Amino acid sequence: MAALALASMAGWAAAAGQDATSAPRDDARHDGAASTLVLYDEGGPWGWMGELYAASVGNLVSHFGRWRAMPVGRYRAGDLARHDAAVYVGSTYDEPLPAAFLTDVLEQRTPVLWVGDNLWALARHAGSERFQQRFGFLPGEYDPRRVEAVRYKGVELTRDAVHNDAKLVGVTLPPAGGARVLATGVARGGGTLPWAVRGGHLTFVAENPLTYATERDRYLAFCDLLFDLLAPGTPERHRALVRIEDVLPTDDPARLRALADALAAEGVPFAVAVIPVYVDPRAAYSDDGRPQRVTWSDVPEAAAALRYMVAKGGTLVMHGYTHQLGTRPAPYTGVSGDDFEFWTAHVDANDRVVLDGPAPGDSEAWALDRARRGLRELERAGLGRPAIFEYPHYAGSAADSRALAGVFPNAYHRGLYFAGVLGGEKGPPARSMGQFFPYEVNDAYGWHVLPENLGNYSPKAFNGHPPRLPDELVANARANRVVRDGFASFFFHGYYDPAVLVEIVRGIREAGFTFVGAASLAAGSPEPVRAAAREPRGARQ
Repeated sequence: MAALALASMAGWAAAAGQDATSAPRDDARHDGAASTLVLYDEGGPWGWMGELYAASVGNLVSHFGRWRAMPVGRYRAGDLARHDAAVYVGSTYDEPLPAAFLTDVLEQRTPVLWVGDNLWALARHAGSERFQQRFGFLPGEYDPRRVEAVRYKGVELTRDAVHNDAKLVGVTLPPAGGARVLATGVARGGGTLPWAVRGGHLTFVAENPLTYATERDRYLAFCDLLFDLLAPGTPERHRALVRIEDVLPTDDPARLRALADALAAEGVPFAVAVIPVYVDPRAAYSDDGRPQRVTWSDVPEAAAALRYMVAKGGTLVMHGYTHQLGTRPAPYTGVSGDDFEFWTAHVDANDRVVLDGPAPGDSEAWALDRARRGLRELERAGLGRPAIFEYPHYAGSAADSRALAGVFPNAYHRGLYFAGVLGGEKGPPARSMGQFFPYEVNDAYGWHVLPENLGNYSPKAFNGHPPRLPDELVANARANRVVRDGFASFFFHGYYDPAVLVEIVRGIREAGFTFVGAASLAAGSPEPVRAAAREPRGARQ
């Protein structure tokens, strides 16, 4: 059940640095691939957020090769020249920036993507006239207009102006200055203002697009701008993925076969998120009032249906071990498919799911034990050993993730990243951020992550989130076409009508995407790019 995690994380904001000053962080492990320096702020009462922004950028640039992250305050002269490109995320207003960094940005030719605040420090360092001559534009004060969308490549991307009241840094474009506006903010009531500007080797994004990102958000423009920085010759390519979610040993074998037949008839490969063991410890859904535990070995017909799905183009993904947490509700019933497994949660008075913290007894050893138990159950039923893992509700601790990445080289979910992920200040679980990806990455935990970036079909509202119908998923896919080599990836719960699944698949295909199999993407590392929730059971229809 990933719909719940999607609902909890769709409007994420980094609420949170690897101090990698002594050695590069080589998350992509590709000789000859692009090398990116990621710099971040760490000052002020919210300084720990800077590390999470850096981790988010690092995850994205891992698509192109190696990356190294460090606080900007530890920059030393010449660091830029040792990399192919740099990204600086200005998240603390007036963070003191080393003169060596400002001088190198001004005088060297290494491409720099400057995000958010503090570009005015570079303008002061250079002097306005020299800055303008060098880059063809000038940064100014915050623009007071409320920006509700960003227009990029002719597509209007959303910007959550309800939660995100941050203003854009104003940009002045002198006549014949030579700078190019790459994207524009669309203000409430009309009018536009520069959102992304490039002059010379400097690209400036006038806000932090890593906050409050949703599936059709201006975050997609930022993800695509990284190609300009690191692989500008990348040709257009638009691929799609689909995953059948929360497949349990108690599922109807005929329904599993029908889903496989529907996708095979469309020529669409697919993934199957398999829960190895069904548990109902409190007899919430039991017909006889007794607790239940069912494995795939207990139900040969269901196991045969799962093998049929594989024969029809399915790739198995291990979706936790039991997809629930002991006998306690987390947050619903304690039943497999309903609840978290590696995390705790509750539903508050406003019907919102609140993430509380790691599971009791959480540790690397605990996570590994659950993974091994799950794999043994699948192997015992003759279902093989999946190489891809998906967190139930997309939530697990940093310790869990690092341990599980050693068992499963691939993950197929959205990421949850915690303060301290890069070696900086740690804190409570609330100091975390979620992130989805429009393309494959090698994340900070060591996982090769397959993207899931559209969401899921959900015909009813739940936990304060509106329904998500086929048209919305297809609209999300169309927005993702701004990413020149990106994906449209969604998931679908098998208890819904296969005809709806086909409708979504056809809509995404008509939007210009080609479906590929998860197996074709699963590996220890992707090839670098080079230039040249399911609802609670009570909500079922």
